[in-house]
Amino acid sequence: MLDIQNISKTFHPGTVNEKTALNGLSLHLNEGDFVTVIGGNGAGKSTMLNAVAGVWPVDEGQITIDGISVTRLPEHKRAKYVGRVFQDPMTGTAATMQIEENLALAARRGSLRTLRQGISHKEREEYREKLKVLNLGLEERLTTKVGLLSGGQRQALTLLMATLKRPKILLLDEHTAALDPKTAAKVLEATDRIVERDHLSAIMITHNMKDAIAHGNRLVMMHEGRIIYDVAGGEKKRLTVADLLQKFEEVSGDELSNDRMILG
Repeated sequence: MLDIQNISKTFHPGTVNEKTALNGLSLHLNEGDFVTVIGGNGAGKSTMLNAVAGVWPVDEGQITIDGISVTRLPEHKRAKYVGRVFQDPMTGTAATMQIEENLALAARRGSLRTLRQGISHKEREEYREKLKVLNLGLEERLTTKVGLLSGGQRQALTLLMATLKRPKILLLDEHTAALDPKTAAKVLEATDRIVERDHLSAIMITHNMKDAIAHGNRLVMMHEGRIIYDVAGGEKKRLTVADLLQKFEEVSGDELSNDRMILG
């Protein structure tokens, strides 16, 4: 479903601020793979997601989504393949619009988006059913303005909107990092249910090593713009946080200096 082949990206080349963010990175996802990604600050995690989404072009390498090369496609042309949820809960929704209006815009993605004809009774019932998967009671609040929701509710709604059209690849960029632990757990539970129900292919960046182990069927660790560890299946399920810290030191030759990951 996603094939990243030997991609590289250097920011500000030839200047004192030159920074190699991706260094010959390769990653292959089969359909239905749910990969969690961990690594220290500056490891290239978000840069990799931005490369897949087309936020900017890569310097070298190829990116293929569902057999289609998107390497040279701009961000807006990749949008039909990609669903994305950012760290900031306020990013993915329109605060002044109702819940059902936000969902209608997401449902009309890829076509001329307008609410001129209104939302039909059939659409409203479909949205009500879709909202039930979040287990937050939002199916009874369709006409509530999104700006009145909590951060966790908005992030859960953003997740639903990003997956409403079943994207080829779902990108989750620390999408629970700004939430309190209880709310984050609910959003992660909803993520698991949606990914499993729709058999989505997904990449989730997280600083929480426990979450990285508990969610998804595969875990990759990044360091200095490349993947240094890739584990799946039963071996992943048996991992502990101590195992990951030890593995990081073994493969990278460094101690993990990211307080958020260690304390998390």
